[in-house]
Amino acid sequence: MEHPSLFLARAVLALAGLLALITPAAADEPLSLGAAVSAALARSRSLDASTAAAQGAREMAVAAAQRPDPVLRLSLDNLPVDGPERFSTTRDFMTMRSIGLMQTLPNADKRRARGERFEREAEAALSERAQRVALLQTEVAQAWLERRMQEQRWALLQAQITEARVLVQTTEAALRGGRGSTADALSAREALAQLEQGLIGAQAERANARLTLARFTGGPPDQPLADPPPMPFNPAPVNTADELPDLKALQAREAVARAEAEVARQELKPDWSAEIMFSQRGSQFSNMVSIGVSVPLQWDRPQRQQRELAARLARVNELEAEREEQTRERVLQVQRWQREWQAGLDRLALLDAQRQPLAAQRVDAALAAYRGGREGLGPVLQARRDALNLALERLALERDTAGLWAQLEYLIPDSATGVKP
Repeated sequence: MEHPSLFLARAVLALAGLLALITPAAADEPLSLGAAVSAALARSRSLDASTAAAQGAREMAVAAAQRPDPVLRLSLDNLPVDGPERFSTTRDFMTMRSIGLMQTLPNADKRRARGERFEREAEAALSERAQRVALLQTEVAQAWLERRMQEQRWALLQAQITEARVLVQTTEAALRGGRGSTADALSAREALAQLEQGLIGAQAERANARLTLARFTGGPPDQPLADPPPMPFNPAPVNTADELPDLKALQAREAVARAEAEVARQELKPDWSAEIMFSQRGSQFSNMVSIGVSVPLQWDRPQRQQRELAARLARVNELEAEREEQTRERVLQVQRWQREWQAGLDRLALLDAQRQPLAAQRVDAALAAYRGGREGLGPVLQARRDALNLALERLALERDTAGLWAQLEYLIPDSATGVKP
C-alpha cells in the first residue's frame, strides 16, 4: 500500500497541475464590473475583521450576563506567636483553620444590561461591516470604470497616432514631389510628436489603473475587461436615509451608548455579596461556622455613580446630534449625486447628437480644403486636435457620469450577502 504522505504529495501535484491549466483560461476571460466587485468582496480581510469583531462581542455578551466567579478563601486565624502556645494550631482555643466561599450577587437587571451592551456592540460591528461592503463595492466599481476609461483613452491616442503617421508620410511625399511645403511637413511631425508624448502619459495611467483594479480583485493586471452595463444606467432607488449603511452604523453606535448608559444606571444599585466559612479548631474545642453578607457603601454617589451616569447620557446626546447632522448632509449629498448623474446623461446625449458630428464635419471640411489647395495643413491639424480633445472630453464625461452611477448603485449593499444582484 502506498504511504499516506506519498499519496498526499501526488494529490497536491495533481491539484497544482489542474490549477495551472485553469488559471490561463480564467485570466483570459473578460472581467465584468459585477465579477470584479464579487471578487473584491470575497478576498477582503477587512470584512472578515468586522465579522470576527461581531462574533467576539456576542461571546462577551454571554459572559457579561453571568454572575461573577465565587471566591474561595483559605486562612489560618489567630495563630499564637509567643508564649507556651507559640505556633501551635491546636492548643489555643482561638486558633482556627478556616475555609470560606464568597459569592457576589448582582441583580438580574444589571446582568441583563451588561449582556445587552455587548449585543449592541455586535450589531454595531455588523453595521460597520455593511458600511465597509458598500464602500468597497463603490471603490472597486470606480477602479473598474477608471481602468476602462484609461484603456479607451490609450486606444484613442493609438488610432490618432496611426492617422498622424499617415499624414506625415503624405506631407513628406508631397514635399519630395515638389507639391508640398516644408512648413506643412514640420507641422505634421510636431503633431505626431505631441500625440506620442500624450501616449506615454496614457500608458503610465493605464498601467496604474490596471494595478489598482488588480489589487482589489487579486487577478492579473492585464486581464481584459468585459462590456460595461448599458447606458443609461438605472441606479437602485434610495427610499429612506435610514437605509444608508453609514447612517445605520451611526444608529448602532448610538444604541451602544444607550446600553452603556443603562449599565451605568444599574450600577447605582450596589452588588451584595454572601459568604459562608467553616473554621476548624483543636480537638478539645468546638468547630465553628460563620455566615456573612456585605454590601458596598455608596456614600459619595452624587460625585461618582451619578457623575458616571451623566457622562454616559451626555455621550448618547452627542452621538444623537452627530447622527442627525450627518443624516441631513448625507441626504443632500445623495440628492446632488442624482441630479449630477442626470445632468451627465443629458450632456453626453448633447455631445453625441451635436458636438461630435460638428467636429467630424470640421475635419472633413479642412481636409477637403487642403486637398483642393485652398488651405494649408494648419487648419487640418487644428481640426483634428479639436476632435481629439472632444473625444477625450467625452471619455472623461462618461467616466464621471458612470462614477456617479456607481456611488448611487452601491449606496446600499444587499442585506443577505453584501453583494448587489
